[in-house]
Amino acid sequence: MKIGIIGAGGMAKALAGKWRNAHQVMLSGRDLDKTKHAADEVGAAHGTAAEAAAFGDVVVLATRWQDVFSGIESAGGAEAFAGKVVIDINNPVDVETFVTTRTDGRSLTEAIADALPGAHVGKAFNMAQVAVWEDQDMSYDGRQMVVLFTADDGAAQVISDLISDVGAEPLRLGSNAHAYQLEAAAAIVIKFLFAGRDPKTIFNFIQPDVKPVN
Repeated sequence: MKIGIIGAGGMAKALAGKWRNAHQVMLSGRDLDKTKHAADEVGAAHGTAAEAAAFGDVVVLATRWQDVFSGIESAGGAEAFAGKVVIDINNPVDVETFVTTRTDGRSLTEAIADALPGAHVGKAFNMAQVAVWEDQDMSYDGRQMVVLFTADDGAAQVISDLISDVGAEPLRLGSNAHAYQLEAAAAIVIKFLFAGRDPKTIFNFIQPDVKPVN
């Protein structure tokens, strides 16, 4: 599978580093020299946002949350994402109040889906810091990390598979109507990270019927 990533920061590099063994991955950014350097570090291709969107069967939105819609426009607008699976990994969280900036009760993911009516949209990878996605083990307190995600039906299986590919266990919360809950939960993690907790601090979903990793 081909994965285009809009962004070339820590999250983009961490996920690309996990996916590149099974997939073709392209990072993108405004500064092509910095983007090339980031891509070379993880063995990915590099290009502009438009090139990454054209390249990917899956497109990951890995900009700052404030830049998501400008990133979409740089990639070519809604038409550039038609027929593709789009993964929103962002958290619209105010880092002074540690609450979501979405005041209408709807998530950033839903707003992205509205802006990309021809795409299959979902939310994943938003509830942990970069260091977690760089971790080769992906087990915490003896259990495999569970990654909650939301998706429309056209994106669900692809996102589930990509979560498995990073070494975690996928668990679909539901449709993107539930993405607001993931963003609000991430705000809790972010608050503790800003308070100085270990970068690998996470919520994990403990399932008594699932045995710990040996």
